[in-house]
Amino acid sequence: MFRHEEQPQARYVSIPRNEHNISRKDISENALKVLYRLNKQGYEAYLVGGCIRDLLLGKKPKDFDITTNATPEQIQKIFRNCRLVGRRFRLAHIMFGKEIIEVATFRGEHDDQNAQTNICKRSQSGMLLRDNVYGTIEQDAMRRDFTMNALYYDVKDFTLRDYCHGLQDLKNGIIRLIGDPQTRYREDPVRMLRTVRFAAKLNMNIEPSTAQPIKALAPLLKNIPSARLFDESLKLLQTGYGFKTYSLLREYHLFEQLFPIIERLFTQNHNSNLDKIIEQVLKNTDYRISNNQRVNPAFLFAVFFWYPIMEQTQLTCVESGLQFHDSFSMAINDVLSEQCRIIAIPRRLTSIMGDIWRLQLRMKKREGKRAFAILEHPKFRAAYDLLEMRASIEKGELLDLAKWWDEFQYAPVEKRIAMVKQLSKTNRRKVKR
Repeated sequence: MFRHEEQPQARYVSIPRNEHNISRKDISENALKVLYRLNKQGYEAYLVGGCIRDLLLGKKPKDFDITTNATPEQIQKIFRNCRLVGRRFRLAHIMFGKEIIEVATFRGEHDDQNAQTNICKRSQSGMLLRDNVYGTIEQDAMRRDFTMNALYYDVKDFTLRDYCHGLQDLKNGIIRLIGDPQTRYREDPVRMLRTVRFAAKLNMNIEPSTAQPIKALAPLLKNIPSARLFDESLKLLQTGYGFKTYSLLREYHLFEQLFPIIERLFTQNHNSNLDKIIEQVLKNTDYRISNNQRVNPAFLFAVFFWYPIMEQTQLTCVESGLQFHDSFSMAINDVLSEQCRIIAIPRRLTSIMGDIWRLQLRMKKREGKRAFAILEHPKFRAAYDLLEMRASIEKGELLDLAKWWDEFQYAPVEKRIAMVKQLSKTNRRKVKR
């Protein structure tokens, strides 16, 4: 039976080992080392958050996070392989080769006295800019985002501590914020993205009071640093549940905050070329991830912005009178400039995206040595995949073009030469006519 234990600020349910499915053999050896050493030094230490959630769901955690009453400086004294990171909230990263065990000190409650100090600072909208307020495990539990993430595993007796009925919500498939949703979203607007992401990833329902404020508060995402939103966008779209997440992002008006350039071109009946190609690329990405195939965010973003770039190109042609190729180059710069102010797509990716876009134009011209030069381009395959997607949507001449490149890339050299010669003859006949 569960036994209820009264704490100074919160009641928790202690779940004994025989009533949960978490086993030490499923926990990282390095995480166990950190727990044991902190306990040996006289500190409290628990596994917490997503790793507990995933273990309870029978999934393999991506990483293992620990929370403790030791301060970051105390943790650093215990572990030589430790470095302190973070400004908004100070964390200890304990390095074991490629594996990093993240250790956080129990977070405390905010009050009017520390609300604008160096340890805790809020913006005018209520967003936490600095959050180094330490407290007890009970306070830490109340500061967690979702009930299912406020579960603590104690390696000393193998019990689970449940402060917010998170285990029941997990069993019922409910995403529920701890505390007042409006306040929690204002503290960190990225929680709205996390709410949607977990609902899609775990196939769970968002509790009504947790869902209700999202549409109205979605514009708060404009206050989030663009570098952080880039990292969040990859979690949303490239972890195997991209299409379902995308559908929820649109439902809750979050997608338009992240990708306003794209949102402007959507149609009400969802049947535009842009609507179709985004659905297709996200479903393809989910399929590749489920089959352990590599995915590249540069390709995903190249597909996302192809039609907005073409729309901007036409507009630039009309407004400036420039030739198509010059307008195309300007459109690439304009679209990337506007988007990167919101989501900081790194230059290493935008460079690849530019190659993929420019190859769409080059692939139309296949005479002479051009076809061979295009085929040898490092980003040919990605460019061909975009061409094939466009052809499946736009039909017409693009279908013939995609078919030609499909045959050309797999043909022996002799046949490639013959295909290019035949194409040149056909084009000359067209010119004479």
